[in-house]
Amino acid sequence: MSIPTADSAAGQAVKAADRAHVFHSWSAQALIDPLAVAGAEGSYFWDYDGNRYLDFSSQLVNTNIGHQHPKVVAAIQEQAAKLCTIAPGFAVESRSEAARLVAERTPGDLDKIFFTNGGAEANENAIRMARLHTGRQKVLSTYRSYHGATANAIALTGDPRRWASETGVSGIVHFWGPYAYRTNFHAENEAQECERALAHLEQVIAFEGPGTVAAVILETVVGTAGILIPPPGYLAGVREICDRYGIVFILDEVMAGFGRTGEWFAADHWGVTPDLLTFAKGVNSGYVPLGGVAISAEIAATFAERPFPGGLTYSGHPLACASAVATINTMAEEGIVENAKHIGETVLGPGLRELAERHPSIGEVRGLGVFWALDLVKDRATREPLVPYNAAGAANAPIAELAAACKQRGLWPFVNMNRFHVVPPCTVTEEEAKAGLAVLDEVLSLADAHTV
Repeated sequence: MSIPTADSAAGQAVKAADRAHVFHSWSAQALIDPLAVAGAEGSYFWDYDGNRYLDFSSQLVNTNIGHQHPKVVAAIQEQAAKLCTIAPGFAVESRSEAARLVAERTPGDLDKIFFTNGGAEANENAIRMARLHTGRQKVLSTYRSYHGATANAIALTGDPRRWASETGVSGIVHFWGPYAYRTNFHAENEAQECERALAHLEQVIAFEGPGTVAAVILETVVGTAGILIPPPGYLAGVREICDRYGIVFILDEVMAGFGRTGEWFAADHWGVTPDLLTFAKGVNSGYVPLGGVAISAEIAATFAERPFPGGLTYSGHPLACASAVATINTMAEEGIVENAKHIGETVLGPGLRELAERHPSIGEVRGLGVFWALDLVKDRATREPLVPYNAAGAANAPIAELAAACKQRGLWPFVNMNRFHVVPPCTVTEEEAKAGLAVLDEVLSLADAHTV
């Protein structure tokens, strides 16, 4: 890997234009200081001053195939030379092949694919399909969740990013999902957590009125809100409840899908097939914006002779679909899903558990594949989080300090609330993963200083 010669002047120009004209998401514009990025390759990206960063965030947990994979870049270039764009109503090779390859890998009979520009639009259209299919309006989602930033997707979301945009009349009802380490059900083990979480969901449905509930949507493995692995039996239990009440079961695999957990889809770990499955991110690692909904035969049949009242100008964009075809084929040819599983089982899982033995600030280690979280605490006995829920400013200083120390040592982190998420590309090597863990080992002493 060759990093271009430092060009600080170019970086300053990029930064100046950004600060003058770019309006950034999820940010107070005057308080941010975006890094000017000059390039990227594999598990690394670098700035204009020649500083290289090991990407333990996969950007927004989406560069599953790594940065600048040559086969995907070539596919985009070839498609651009052939056909840059065409309306969604036409049949074109890259779109048809992308849909076929996705459908081959989704569980069960999810054989129809509706393409979107990203995960939020995928979830928007999934709940639209569910409401039209059932003739009902309510949708249930968990408090610990993130489903996107568009109108319905942000209402589905449980984390605090929902608060500023919520209308309170969206037809969305939140409930508690399983989280054994911080149980809401006073459970003493995973089996109790599963049983009580399912009983809670069924009670919510009963009190909302089963005949009013169109869908239950879950992240198969909760992502940004904690990388929460469902206990054995939970997803199957939700499937059974939905079947009993005629409710559509939606799995959001936007973050967990396409190798992130060491399987093509996280649902494969538990052998559960939803009625709708949403995806984005890893389908093409975000090289060109793309997402979608995989649709069961029963729901697809609802719209066989009845028009689906939804669409997007760039649905199934040829460049995006060509990049998805190249990504999926390359992941299969190069064993990238298997690599994610191997790294999780032999490097990240054992390595993070070893860190927990040395660092009292680590309350729990959890994860699969290249999808891990450290739940950081002040006190292991009480499990008090290292920083309060939705902390900001001085209250969030311990986590901000940890993130800054990582960046100073060439590791780009993903932190949220009181957690450090370990989410490198699915292509990460053993050497790279161990290098990241070594940095974590060093900087966690800063978090340890806040423990009791």
